[in-house]
Amino acid sequence: MLAATKETLSSPAPRVDPLPLENGDRMRSGEFLRRYEAMPEVKKAELVEGRVYMGSPVRADSHGKPDALIQAWLGLYAAVHPGVGAYTNTTVILDADNTFQPDALLCLDPERGGRTRINAKGYLSGPPELVAEITASTASLDLQEKLHVYRRCGIPEYLVWRTAENQLDWFVLEEEEYRPLTAGADGWLHSRVFPGLVLDVPALLARDAARVLAALPALPRPPAP
Repeated sequence: MLAATKETLSSPAPRVDPLPLENGDRMRSGEFLRRYEAMPEVKKAELVEGRVYMGSPVRADSHGKPDALIQAWLGLYAAVHPGVGAYTNTTVILDADNTFQPDALLCLDPERGGRTRINAKGYLSGPPELVAEITASTASLDLQEKLHVYRRCGIPEYLVWRTAENQLDWFVLEEEEYRPLTAGADGWLHSRVFPGLVLDVPALLARDAARVLAALPALPRPPAP
């Protein structure tokens, strides 16, 4: 057997790239983000209670179009309410075992008492005031494990549109439990955290964007630049 040469002994170990994320992998948020950042081709992945969940292809009618309507509704509200931020499909670090990528969310600015911050890498960190998800049914991750995490993290309002069943759930946090928000006789729901954030549920389920946006209070004209 040939003895190892000095050159062989001093050769650097080969660089090991981060392993790709796989459904069901177990890890903490720091490792999850390191590996997610190394996979720019992946558009959605989440860490829920320490387990990796990879996104599925997005269908137009069951997710894409409903998602666009929710984004328009929340985006319009935030546009005319200073101190409120609307975010789309943005990574949110909730704790060491949970890093989510909700479809939509609203945050109060820290100066207004909000608990969400943008960290050094540009991710949101901390619980938003409202989260909205588009999902298929009550059996989905959004209404099982993720709901429990959102409740535990103290997120005041959680909205889930179950498009396969054409139903909407809007939960509010009361005494550390999520309870359904009750609609008035007109079928409208009113946020308890964001004054003036009104949802015409019959219009939403009919996917009538004009009526959904018209239900928001009269929008003030922004000051001239």
